Amino acid sequence: MKKSVFLFLALAIFSVATIFSAELTKVRIGWQIPWAVQGQLKHCLANTDIPIKNGLAIEWKGAIYGPDLNVMALAGDLDVVLTGDQPGLMLLFKEPGKWQIIGRLMYNRTVTYVPINSPIRSLLDLKGKIEGLPIAASVEMNCKEKLKEAGLGPKDVQIVNLGVPEQGPLVMGAKNPATVTRWGNFDALAAFDILPAVLVTNGYARELEVSKVVSLIIANKEFLDKNPGAAVKIVNAFADAYDYYRQNTKQVNEWFMAEAKIKGISHEACAKAASLEPNLKAKDKKQIRMTLNDDDIARLQKVAEFLGKKNVDIKTFIRKGD
Repeated sequence: MKKSVFLFLALAIFSVATIFSAELTKVRIGWQIPWAVQGQLKHCLANTDIPIKNGLAIEWKGAIYGPDLNVMALAGDLDVVLTGDQPGLMLLFKEPGKWQIIGRLMYNRTVTYVPINSPIRSLLDLKGKIEGLPIAASVEMNCKEKLKEAGLGPKDVQIVNLGVPEQGPLVMGAKNPATVTRWGNFDALAAFDILPAVLVTNGYARELEVSKVVSLIIANKEFLDKNPGAAVKIVNAFADAYDYYRQNTKQVNEWFMAEAKIKGISHEACAKAASLEPNLKAKDKKQIRMTLNDDDIARLQKVAEFLGKKNVDIKTFIRKGD
């Protein structure tokens, strides 16, 4: 009798677990390994039960920066992309109608920086100089926009494509950072956090300007249509991740730093990188915002114009009705 009861209970538990597992929405999410605050949010989801509580089973696919994720997305390897505004819109425009914005991921920093001992004190001083930055990442538009605002034309500064993974070793290879006036052929560099925050907090670099990016959660429309309610589940999971991060900042930063594996990374650098994101200053979960406001839309319209899409209405790319 006892064996029968035990067998019944075991089968019941197995059946419930199987049914619960079947209800989880499987989703492949592309993320950027060295990118804060996005990286911390990923680790909140990867190291807690937040996805399960939101009905998700997440498969994480890492890359270095946005254009890499676009390649993966176009190949059909991703359902959701965590990306900056410029590469995000490039994906939307590449396959019109196939991808939709489902939420605001974060506000993050792009930084133009120079050596500590550089004679360059302002963007105007970059005239006739060489600057390295990752082309097609959000930092490209921000950098060119700031140069224009400073009164510099397209030919005044030579911009060379230099990825974030190449920038770190170039800068940190200096034996005595205090004496460096330029890095190889480069007078200045620009990148997205967390690298600039690491370089500044470790005394390798000085910030010349800091700009804001409106980063996005973009999903494949076919995936969303096949999985009703998936957009809500995903956005709610990221809201929960923010709530967890703001309350467990040290632990989450340590998860991120362990995987990012950037020399000199620290809690101070993580705090600098997170300085623009209001969700981390929320007093409770109700204050966490995952939607795009009017200023965000205006920023995305400006990015669209930068990409040559002057007559596009960004609102048509935002998913509604889930």
